[in-house]
Amino acid sequence: MAEKGQGDVEGGESKGPEGEGTTPNLEKGKNGIAQPDSPMKKEKKPGVMKVLRESIRRVGEKNPLASNIRGSREKLGPDSGMEGNTTEIGARSPASQSLSPGSQIVSPGKPTGRFSFRIGGKMDKAPKPDQLQPVAETLRAEKQESVKVMEVEEEYRLPEIPFAPLSVMQINKLIEMEVLEEAHLNLLSLREELKRDREGGGEDLSSMEHAKKEKDLNLLYSALREKVTDIVRDSNKLPSRNKELLVHVARIIQEEEKREGDPDSVVKGWRDIWRAAVQEGVQANIGRVYLDSREQNKSWLAVHLGLLGKAIVEDLENVKNELQGSYPPSFKVFPTYVGCYHRAVGQHLKKIMQQNLDSKDCYHVLDWMINRYESEKIMGSPTLQPEMKADGKTLSFEDGFLDQIKETYSNRVQTDLRNCLEKSIRLQSDEIWSVGKSPEIEEDFYQSEMHMDIMTVIKSYVKNSCRIDTGLEKRVVHACSTELKEFPQRFEGEFKQWSDTATDLSLKSAYQVTYINSFTILREQMEVYRESCPLQVEALGKEMKAVVDRLGQSLLEQFQTDMRPYLRRMMTRKWLSTDEDFQQIVKITNHLSQHCRLMKPPYVQEFVNKVHYHVVKEYVSQLMKNNYSCKNRKHEKAAAKMKEQWAGLQDIFEEMNSTSDWLHPVGKHLCDIIGEKNSKEIKDNLADLVKDYPDFSKKHLSAVLYFRGMVRGRERQAVLRRLGELKHAAGHPGDKSRALFSDIQVAVNTDCLANAPLFCLSHSSIGS
Repeated sequence: MAEKGQGDVEGGESKGPEGEGTTPNLEKGKNGIAQPDSPMKKEKKPGVMKVLRESIRRVGEKNPLASNIRGSREKLGPDSGMEGNTTEIGARSPASQSLSPGSQIVSPGKPTGRFSFRIGGKMDKAPKPDQLQPVAETLRAEKQESVKVMEVEEEYRLPEIPFAPLSVMQINKLIEMEVLEEAHLNLLSLREELKRDREGGGEDLSSMEHAKKEKDLNLLYSALREKVTDIVRDSNKLPSRNKELLVHVARIIQEEEKREGDPDSVVKGWRDIWRAAVQEGVQANIGRVYLDSREQNKSWLAVHLGLLGKAIVEDLENVKNELQGSYPPSFKVFPTYVGCYHRAVGQHLKKIMQQNLDSKDCYHVLDWMINRYESEKIMGSPTLQPEMKADGKTLSFEDGFLDQIKETYSNRVQTDLRNCLEKSIRLQSDEIWSVGKSPEIEEDFYQSEMHMDIMTVIKSYVKNSCRIDTGLEKRVVHACSTELKEFPQRFEGEFKQWSDTATDLSLKSAYQVTYINSFTILREQMEVYRESCPLQVEALGKEMKAVVDRLGQSLLEQFQTDMRPYLRRMMTRKWLSTDEDFQQIVKITNHLSQHCRLMKPPYVQEFVNKVHYHVVKEYVSQLMKNNYSCKNRKHEKAAAKMKEQWAGLQDIFEEMNSTSDWLHPVGKHLCDIIGEKNSKEIKDNLADLVKDYPDFSKKHLSAVLYFRGMVRGRERQAVLRRLGELKHAAGHPGDKSRALFSDIQVAVNTDCLANAPLFCLSHSSIGS
């Protein structure tokens, strides 16, 4: 028997059509069919392309398509014209089983099934079209069925390893052409050959040649590793192309894992290499998602995240429906891809956060991470069930990364609110103050859009943050409260700068009432966040109250300034004869009352009470200045006039809804003292006065007696003594919250004449 050619890697004898005898010295003819009795040159090694063609032919024979054809031939029977060709189709030993059902050999850039399996020799008659049609239909049906039910089992049988490996160049070419099964079998053969050399089987092999072989083996394994990495990395980009290749990849990884403990193991950690390739593919897929620039699209990040979620779902659908069927169950393909996406997305978001994002962009990231990623829109998509486990949807990111995004968002919110507040001040200055626009009246109150604009912004921030989690809500409330706390002083400074030069004092007062209302509303509406940030809201409330008080005080001071010249002429000779000054007081007070009606509670009550107190105090204070002393029974006229004016003032403040009722009796008490005819009647009225106003002192009584005309004498002294007795009997200063006379200063000490001896006085008449 002639010696077998070296290109026939698998060895063994080829069976004839009837399975009897041997066919020695087979050599390929031009048509690719083995021709018997062809002369061979033993000493000449076959060429690279010839060996490759032979290897590819054998791999093609192991393809399930070959067995399908064989099965179809058997069904057709002897008349099909296909007898005598089992050598070329489907003839292989049980040890040369395919790595998996449905495997095919695919070369990059070339269509599937590029290897033609010619049926019959030159002299065979071509089958008729009607005879071929059932074969094609059978192939298509069986192929479709295999795709539907394709599953790779965990256990497998390694094909027979050739005793003599192909050359390094041939193996490398197989790797390049992605004929992975044949390439890997030859790599294993090369490893066994090296093992035999080390054990003494290659005594004639020099150490240099042995080292060269080891180097070649390392290079070939590196090439295989790179090819496996490329195939796995791009497998989900071209699932239909790499589907069959992945079966061989999985078997190579399994086989290499079994041999990792061997001393001649070249590449270790094949499963890690596979996972790293999957990770690279996932990262590449994320990198291909369109990302616009902020300058070109204000919603650039929201659009990108939407596309990213869609790309993730589509990719994992391909993994579920296409790729995982090419791997044994131990690879846990779907969970591996999901885990890789968790890590890759976390890294991608971290890279995005390194840009200078505004609050809107930060919110989109948080919302996508927390609300969308695990929802039905992405990881919880129904199309990924049931492979997607409930506990496998969570995004992976470094410790503190989520907290960092929340902190960045809170800071951006505070910055945005600051800009909003500055813009609000500019709008008031440009559109209201500078043009003298009157405030609008809504629901019977002066109204400004300022507080509405501010609260709209704050509420939107808080509402959005609440959709993320309560922790972020507290951060945002804290940021908004902190920034809003600084706003009143900045606003007040700008308003004061305008009001100092304002000429329309009535319009200025209207503005003051308007902003009292605005800050009152702001304070009330921010109270709803007290539970989230009690300390910040408390501090903010105090600042809001302070600016309202300052605006109210400014309004009150303007009122006092307007009233001052008319109040000074009270309790004088002119006052006794004319009502002009008092009518001005009434007019100014009524004008202020009109503004107060447009002021919101609760501050309006406090303000009205302050105005009431001021008018009463200043009116009574005129009695204490000793500017005039009634003579010739003019005290009765003065008392009647005071009583009439006091009733007018009381009506005004009752109409203004003042709650300072305790101020009303003072007018009656003083009018009674001034209008009484003698000291006994005066002393009888002192008890009620002291009871209602415990801070009424001897100096105040002396001034009132002086205005009445009782400037000296025993009667005066008796009245003063009676006051001392009543105050001593009371024994306490009374309610300090109702202090009136303690705030009223007496101009001069009028007791000097009253305490002087009678002989020092030229006469003791009270006045003519």
